[in-house]
Amino acid sequence: MASDSLETARRLLEVTSTTEVEAEAEAGQLPSLPSGFYDAFVLRGIRIVQALQPGTLLCHFTVPSRLLNSGGFLHGGATASLVDLVASAAFATAGLRTRGSPLEMNISYLDAAFADDEIDIEAKVLRAGKAVGVAVVELKKKSGKIIAQARYSKYLGVASSK
Repeated sequence: MASDSLETARRLLEVTSTTEVEAEAEAGQLPSLPSGFYDAFVLRGIRIVQALQPGTLLCHFTVPSRLLNSGGFLHGGATASLVDLVASAAFATAGLRTRGSPLEMNISYLDAAFADDEIDIEAKVLRAGKAVGVAVVELKKKSGKIIAQARYSKYLGVASSK
């Protein structure tokens, strides 16, 4: 069961997009983005290290230049996307549905991450009920310095009874 949950998380996060789509996007030549493009754009390069236990997930990520803001460090919106996507994958490691919508995200931005910085992203499910789940996510530099801490709640969706 744990390996199935880890594989589900891996499928959610380790998204790969085609070289052609990546090249067109980087050149600014896409008139409309294909479905799932944004998640792949943010997540490309993320590596799941382990599901420490059901509901806890550790990932490594090298900050790519495509996710930097005009100040040259990891964009806050990209950080929020990483929080959303990695927390959703942590719910998957606990065998929970992940198709629901985020309800609330509170992120404390504590330090900057620059291009090519190696960071760890750890997500832990604190509580999951029938419809709502709560997780915490922390982004850290390899030195242990915290880049961002987040509390995340998500509507998990209620399984339909047919």
